[in-house]
Amino acid sequence: MTLLPENNELTSIQDEKIGGNQLFPVFLKLNELHTVLIGAGNVGLEKLNAILHNSQEARVTVIAKSVNQGVYDLSIAYPSVKIIEKAFSDEDLDDADLVIAATDNSDLNTYIRESAHQRRLLINVADKPDLCDFYLGSIVQKGDLKIGISTNGKSPTIAKRLREVLDENIPHELDQSLQHMSQLRETLSGDFADKVKKLNKVTSVLVEQKNERKNLKWLIWLSIVFALIVTVTTLWYNEPAFKGYVEEINPAFYYFLGAGFVFAMIDGAIGMSYGVTSTTFSISMGIPPASASMGVHLSEIMSNGIAGWMHYRMGNINWKLFKSLLLPGIIGAVTGAYLLSSLEHYSMYTRPFVSLYTLILGVVILLKAIKLKRKAGQKKIKKISLLGFGGGFIDAVGGGGWGSIVLSALIAGGRNARFSLGTVKLSRFFIALMSSLTFITMLNGKHWEAVAGLVFGSALASPIAAKISNKISTKTIMIAVAIIVMFTSLRSIVNFAMKIL
Repeated sequence: MTLLPENNELTSIQDEKIGGNQLFPVFLKLNELHTVLIGAGNVGLEKLNAILHNSQEARVTVIAKSVNQGVYDLSIAYPSVKIIEKAFSDEDLDDADLVIAATDNSDLNTYIRESAHQRRLLINVADKPDLCDFYLGSIVQKGDLKIGISTNGKSPTIAKRLREVLDENIPHELDQSLQHMSQLRETLSGDFADKVKKLNKVTSVLVEQKNERKNLKWLIWLSIVFALIVTVTTLWYNEPAFKGYVEEINPAFYYFLGAGFVFAMIDGAIGMSYGVTSTTFSISMGIPPASASMGVHLSEIMSNGIAGWMHYRMGNINWKLFKSLLLPGIIGAVTGAYLLSSLEHYSMYTRPFVSLYTLILGVVILLKAIKLKRKAGQKKIKKISLLGFGGGFIDAVGGGGWGSIVLSALIAGGRNARFSLGTVKLSRFFIALMSSLTFITMLNGKHWEAVAGLVFGSALASPIAAKISNKISTKTIMIAVAIIVMFTSLRSIVNFAMKIL
């Protein structure tokens, strides 16, 4: 009878060591419970998707005055979902087992919580961890295997990243192993210790298989690198035409190749600063602002296209916000690219202004690194079209800044960070595409060694940037980037001033 007290005491000690996470993970049979979801906007749609993805037969009643089309679509696909279009009232919870509040009215969410607690019901309040009795964690599922991940409400983004890592590394075949283990367990005889010993022996093969897959992955990559080295070496010594072609390549290409790789790695680690670092480096190497901006935007087309597509698949796009940003952003970007390209002959005079802009962005990055928070009560930005035009124009002229300007403004104004990020990433693809086309049309292939170096360098870094980012201190990198950008920009401004004087 001493087993339970000893375990409780051990749990208490472990809680103190790990920081006091008091959450107790459970798996609910939502198909046997009645869930009431109040709110049917984008957040409500996200919550409903999470429920139905994990429990297709969950019985859910959605209550809202206005309903997102996506919620209607789910109610058609899942007969257990019922929609009631009306304002919330206390009686709506009389038949509930679980409650989820997902309205955009914080006072209403608080009222719903009080009403739920009066009925002794558990409630989840969207984006308000302190008001939640339970969280909807990230889920990894492989057949009958299901793993729940929670960060105690601190960072849903980290939970999502962990889910992606586990989902990628846990093979789908594990569900077959699970079924076999279930059958094997029914055939085992003997005492508990003997059964555990036999099961441990059988499951040890899973770890061995994982190590074999990891070793195979490294073997494949090493084989590819070795094959490339052998191919290039053979061509160098046996094909004079190839050797002559390589020797004719402008050495600046290799500098920008390495710089593009490094800047893309930094961007993968902190999620920003590729534009400002690439533009600052290009200008310090004597590349005119227009060509520098062209290189940045060409190299960003693919990365932002992939990122935008992933956010679209995850439902992280606010389409109303997207439409408000897209056309003004494109007009601003094309206008900025056209103006900067037209002034290419006067790059000596435009360069200090661009350097001043990158200096300001360096300060912005530094402020982000020290985690300055927005002032309480700050209102949402309503002139989205103006923000999109200004962000697109400045991004094209300065070689970067769409994310730093538009995304920062949206989040600082109180908009949902996840939907803002997804919307900005998707719109960024079209901004980069249109500004790149404008630059190519206007510049007639000038400074292609720098442009090509950035494009290939960033492309090489893309597959490994995300993995490297998990092992690097984000704050340290942001501070270092900010200092380097500010120093280089100030140097360009000072050199220009000395030439004038």
